Amino acid sequence: MPQYFRDLGTALEWRARGETLRVEAWGSDGVRVRATPAGPLLDDLPGALLGTPPDGGAVEVKISEHHATLVHGALTVRIDAGTEGGLTPELGATAGTLTFSRTEDGTELLAEEPAHFWWPGPRLATATGNGHHRLEQRFRAYPGERLYGLGQHTHGMLDQKGAVIDLVQRNAEVTIPLLVSDRGYGLLWNSPAIGRVELAETGTRWVSDSARQIDYWVTAGKPADVLRHYADVTGHSPELPEWASGFWQCKLRYRTQDELLEVAREYRRRGLPLSVIVCDFFHWTHLGEWKFDPAEWPDPAAMVRELDEMGVKLMVSVWPSVSPASENYHPMLNQGLFVGTEFGPTAHADWPDKGLGAYSAQVAFYDATNPEAREYVWERIRRGYHDLGISVYWLDAGEPELKPGHQYNLRYHAGPGLEVGNLYPRENARTVHDGLRAAGETEIISLNRSSWAGAQRYGAALWSGDIGTDFATLRTQIKAGLNVMMSGIPWWTTDIGGFHGGDPDDPAYREVLVRWFQYGTFCPLFRLHGFRGDEQVLEPAMTGLANEVWSYGEEAYEILAGHLRLRERLRPYVMEQMRTASETGVPPMRPVFLEFPDDPAAWQVEDAFLLGPDLLVAPITEAGARERDVHLPAGARWTDAWTGEEHEGGQTVTVAAPLDRIPLFLRDGARLPVREEA
Repeated sequence: MPQYFRDLGTALEWRARGETLRVEAWGSDGVRVRATPAGPLLDDLPGALLGTPPDGGAVEVKISEHHATLVHGALTVRIDAGTEGGLTPELGATAGTLTFSRTEDGTELLAEEPAHFWWPGPRLATATGNGHHRLEQRFRAYPGERLYGLGQHTHGMLDQKGAVIDLVQRNAEVTIPLLVSDRGYGLLWNSPAIGRVELAETGTRWVSDSARQIDYWVTAGKPADVLRHYADVTGHSPELPEWASGFWQCKLRYRTQDELLEVAREYRRRGLPLSVIVCDFFHWTHLGEWKFDPAEWPDPAAMVRELDEMGVKLMVSVWPSVSPASENYHPMLNQGLFVGTEFGPTAHADWPDKGLGAYSAQVAFYDATNPEAREYVWERIRRGYHDLGISVYWLDAGEPELKPGHQYNLRYHAGPGLEVGNLYPRENARTVHDGLRAAGETEIISLNRSSWAGAQRYGAALWSGDIGTDFATLRTQIKAGLNVMMSGIPWWTTDIGGFHGGDPDDPAYREVLVRWFQYGTFCPLFRLHGFRGDEQVLEPAMTGLANEVWSYGEEAYEILAGHLRLRERLRPYVMEQMRTASETGVPPMRPVFLEFPDDPAAWQVEDAFLLGPDLLVAPITEAGARERDVHLPAGARWTDAWTGEEHEGGQTVTVAAPLDRIPLFLRDGARLPVREEA
């Protein structure tokens, strides 16, 4: 038996030139690949995969002189030793090259590709010191391949072939390194290291700027199969609480208890459905004290009780940053609970705080990768909010929001900043999840501005950050949200109307708001938020203009109120999709190709989607548009939900879209209460 290969039962290992490469069966039709340039493989590095792989069935390993294969369900992996033609492992860049194929017919799905016939090979490790390397992983490019997922980005692309994506967390730029291909595979880059992925026509390259080991997971199947397998190996989301499928009212910001309560009371007076109302930032005494300022919120327990009587949940904004003025700053500093630095003090950003006048504080971030820090912060959240009856938390700025973004200067409990920096938002969500679980709560959801692979298992919803307020941004949001769905995060929302600006009295902006609200009605979470009016100086007293459904004039109000009622009628159907997402990993909001992968035209639809299997949604994203073309996927019959007109699939139709209507189609006779009964 050649010395280069080892049969480990459920894994196949290749060793040469000091490198160890292991391919291990990991879940249904999937394998985990790890490679280290020297020494043994490391099992304790942070990643997205659950510690123990789910049983995926039989594994067959075959070893020959020049290559070896591992067969696991629908996926076959081949390792070439690079010894054919007289070459030895010390020569030739093809040594240890992997090819992933469909077991059924041998079709190549994905293959590593060396950069050069001599050096480097498909994997490159360049030392950065202390056992860390700049790691590169190269794969072959395929003409016409379509690639989806990778989290949430503002580049305006659904198919991301040709893009270069930074693997780093930023406001509105969210790294979730799951890539789904129309060739029939999915790949998870199982590393939270800072880096990038290049999806070029000449090849795909994953890069970690400084890490110790290449680690990725590959599975075979159609996109829905990939998402099912991904949920199995990284964790399923819990079932969305029923109340969370309703309408969430928010603005930047309600400054007092009376102001917030009056908005909730007005919704009730008007008979409008309301599930959640949000208390935004600067409600606290000091940043990092996680409690209400009694000067503005004199009796929050009474506020929570009144909202409960109205059937409304209160969500509060929770930030990971701690001001030196906070009572928690020095205890946390002394106990080592902050993200550390390689050079200089533990100051990560400048931020306004109460009592500082026109000055900003140099704030630190608690280390969410440290279990002791998570416990400390949760205990303060428990005292300041949960003991009052508040169990819904808005985890804002959880990238975390570094200024400047010098990841190389950070040292987390989990490791150096360059190696683990993308992990932070997931572990921040874990703080709330684990705390609520320990407190006996069974319904858990947090709203996060950032995320990472596996966050779904902690009940972490994602919203799209601080974005613009125009039709161009709305068009981008549709694609961004669908890529989030293809990244294994089933709970997502935008700031309806966008965040930065928007004049409620401007007819042009009112049209944007109406069309965005119509789109938001069919998102997994339905939430109105934004900073209306001209920009202000960022300071504790800031607020925007009114941002309630009655703030945009009578014509808009009637349309928005009608869509509030529409969402209420659809909530049983929405909850069916949330249960499906929890059980299977298939998201509620679906690119058309996810339901119709055999329709070639479905892969080109970027401005419409399905909510669940039965409702095709085609948003209006152009100013003044009163009709649009809609592709009706082949393989189904479609009924216009407004007019009852029926169409065969496999064609594009032009449909009316007056200002009060978003085009909707029902699949194969499905019956959903879209139209309001007289």
